[in-house]
Amino acid sequence: MSPAELAALAARAYRHTQPWSEADFASTLAHPTALLSCAEGAFVLGRVIADEAEILALASDPEGQRQGRGRAVLATFEQDARARGAVSVFLEVAAENAPARGLYSACGYVETGRRKGYYRRADGSCDDALLMTKALTRG
Repeated sequence: MSPAELAALAARAYRHTQPWSEADFASTLAHPTALLSCAEGAFVLGRVIADEAEILALASDPEGQRQGRGRAVLATFEQDARARGAVSVFLEVAAENAPARGLYSACGYVETGRRKGYYRRADGSCDDALLMTKALTRG
């Protein structure tokens, strides 16, 4: 997927935070630590530094949600991160984003922290970011 395609999908999918722009995606993808896993209508963008992976963005087209696409690209991302030497992966997710939290929990991620007031909503109020982590075992 190109930065423009990633930005368009993120704009359709993100309801709890401001979506990334095409320039945001292009800048992140240009970094040598970047890792992008894609499938039809879904992607995970992250990075691997030393033995740790970080998920920066995950999006699944609303038209195709609840069909396993998010879970599939997440599994691919984890496999690719392991191949680069990562032994764990972490992310942050808006506390009010119950569907995303449910996906991550179902895939073995556990809450390890909270950043109070981290996300700013369109109305000016704030939402906490939940930090979630998963050990990446060889398999």
